[in-house]
Parts: sequence; structure tokens; C-alpha cells
Amino acid sequence: METKPAPQQRRWLVPLLVSLLLCSLLISVALFSSSPSFSPRTLLFLSLSQIRSSLHGENTLFVESKLILPPIPSTPVNAVPRLAYLISGSAGDGGSLRRTLKALYHPANRYVVHLDLEASPVERLELVVAVRDDRIYSRVGNVRVIERANLVTYRGPTMVANTLHAAAILLKEGGDWDWFINLSASDYPLVTQDDLLYTLSSLPRQLNFIEHTSDIGWKEYQRAKPVIIDPGLYSLHKSDVFWITEKRSVATAYKLFTGSAWMMLSHQFIEFCIWGWDNLPRTVLMYYANFLSSPEGYFHTVICNAPQFSNTTVNHDLHYISWDNPPKQHPHFLTLNDFSQMVHSNAPFARKFPKEDPVLDQIDRELLSRNASDGFVHGGWFDRLNNVNDSSYSVSSVKDLRPGPAKTHQKGIKYSMSKIFVALLLRFCYVFANTQQKSS
Repeated sequence: METKPAPQQRRWLVPLLVSLLLCSLLISVALFSSSPSFSPRTLLFLSLSQIRSSLHGENTLFVESKLILPPIPSTPVNAVPRLAYLISGSAGDGGSLRRTLKALYHPANRYVVHLDLEASPVERLELVVAVRDDRIYSRVGNVRVIERANLVTYRGPTMVANTLHAAAILLKEGGDWDWFINLSASDYPLVTQDDLLYTLSSLPRQLNFIEHTSDIGWKEYQRAKPVIIDPGLYSLHKSDVFWITEKRSVATAYKLFTGSAWMMLSHQFIEFCIWGWDNLPRTVLMYYANFLSSPEGYFHTVICNAPQFSNTTVNHDLHYISWDNPPKQHPHFLTLNDFSQMVHSNAPFARKFPKEDPVLDQIDRELLSRNASDGFVHGGWFDRLNNVNDSSYSVSSVKDLRPGPAKTHQKGIKYSMSKIFVALLLRFCYVFANTQQKSS
């Protein structure tokens, strides 16, 4: 006579219920608590510390655990992060690039600016002189112009090479920054740097803001399988990429990802891509040398295939961009008609702007309070820098920051960051529960 097998013990059920209960508690605190002490980083710390104590304490809930949590970085409370920017442009972008640089400037940050070889020598020289002769840039010394310009081909791998070049300069000359942000001359900030630094001060420094998906769809046939050549890799004269007749199969050594070409990446991940102690960044870079629109796939594929970074991603590019539906090759140029939507997007950056469009003046007046005489956004750093005698300037606490004029917008950004953390916590609990289910 056959015997009915004994039902398996559902040892994963208790961890799942505990995880869901913890997530519910954190969501309630994030959404309804009015206390400023409950920052997103505090919520993450509470969630991780409680789970860690249950794993390693005397009254552990689990007999065995295969979940190994990374140590939480010992970032001081209210420590102000430092940002490293790449602002790039081409022919005719010199004026827009200088304006964007001043709107983004903060002495605590680092900046690399680049006009490619399509820009005339006169235009590139004007940029060098503007940075060299500015009293604040020259005093603080945190703006670097790439004088030996690169030839950058639109949609080609030379755009990725230029980004990596700037990141390498920032690592070599001023490695004390937390996040790397790539922008173009047609981007513009929607918040002051003081507001942005204040908001980011509550976030763990290992997060990477990069919009990505593994559902490449039509891009498999129009980008992954075709093989393109970028003349910018070997020519001094700019021309478009061209295709060869042979096609290739989709990569199987790693999974392809795609997304926005604009991102904010952590210092740790940039080091991983530049130093290449793991061969993945180097291998993927060589693969994307023949990939159309490689800036929309290289970093995404590397980070999502690297186990130490795949769970540090936030699926957002921190930009407001207006697209057609379905999207075309280029987004809309933003005008005064888009101002309200830009503000309500709660994004810190927007693109794409026409040169010297009136909407930029409205952003300067209503969101940045940009000074008309010198072009800078006078945050808390401006008065303090004028009151010290040496060139050194440090921002040690959020108390050194001054809220910008767009207080409602700032609250919206902080609320958006809180929602991002709720999503991260939900994903963490989901992964945690799945790990326990597999181990039981």
C-alpha cells in the first residue's frame, strides 16, 4: 500500500511573514512620519539592523541562513556628499555649456567639461579662458577642462569612451567624491546644488541611479545584432557610424540591458569600470564598440551583470524628459509650455533645452535664484567662501547648506527619494524571502 508523503515543512513562511510585516512598518513610517529624523537612510539602517540582529542574535528566528549582508558604510549623520560632474558638448555648445556649469557650480563638487573636436579651436579656447579667468573657478580649482578634445560620434562608442575618460580624470585628480553624473550642454538643473546635496545626504553612497531594463525588444534586431563601426575611433574628422553586412548573435556570456544614457553612478562602481580588476567591464566595453547607441547599454549591462553591484541600482535617471509616444530618436525641446510639468516631475535635472530659451530664464528666477551679475547660484557656500582667506572650502554638515527658492519642489524631491527607498526595501524583502525559501 502506498503511503502519502509527509508534507514538507514550510520553513520559509515565517521569514516571509516577518519580512512583509517589517516592510509594512517601514512604509507606514516613511509615508506618515513627519519627524525629520526618519530619513531614508535611517529607515534602511533600521531594516538592515533588525534583520541582522535576528540572524546573529541569541534568539535567532532561523536555524540556518545563507543570507550574508554587506556592512553598512559608516557615513557620518548629516554628512554632505560630493558630486563629480561631466558636462559635454559639441560645436556651438560653448555658451550653453558655460551657463549650465555656472548653474550647477558648488565648491564642494568636482567638474570636468569637454567640447569635442567638432567644436572650433576658437570655441574650445574660449571655454579654457572662461574657466581660467573666473575668480571662483581659479580660486577653488575644482573645474577641469579637457583641452585635448576627443572626437565624439553621436550614437557611437566614442561617447562611452569620453565618459570613461572624464571619470578617470576625476578619480585621478580629486577622488573624494561620492557620485558621478554625466550631463550635456543641453541639460539644466531644476534645483540648487545646496538642495540636491541636502537631499542626497540621507542616501547610502553605494546607490546607482540608472534607468534600465532587460526587455530590449526591438533593439535586439536593430542594435544588438547589427555590427557598426564608429569612425571617431580612428579618424580626425567627424562622420556618422556605418554598418557592415555581417550580423552577429545576441550575447550569451552576459545578459544585455538597455536604458537612459544619463545616470548618477557611485564612486565604487566607477572605480570598478575604470580599474577593471574584474574583466567584465573591459569585455563588455569591447563588445559595445560595435553596438549602436552604446551609451544606452554599456553601463547598464555591466552593473546588472556584476553581482556586487546588481542590487545597488535605482531605476531612475533623475531627469525630466518629454518624449513622443511612441518615442522617437530625440526628445522634445523643452519650452515655457513645459515648465509646470518640469516642476511637478520632482526631477533634479531636465533636458533637452534649446540654446538661450526663455524657459531657462524662468528656471533661473523661480527655481534657482541665479545671480544675474556673475551667473552663479548663490547657495550657502557663496558668503562663506568670501569670508575665508585661503582657497580651501569644505562642507562638513547640512547646516552649511542654504535652502533654495523652490521649497515646494525640494519637498517633492525628498518625497520622491522616500518612495524610491520604499521600493528598495520591498525589493530587499522580496529577495530575502526568496533566499530563505530556496535554503529551506
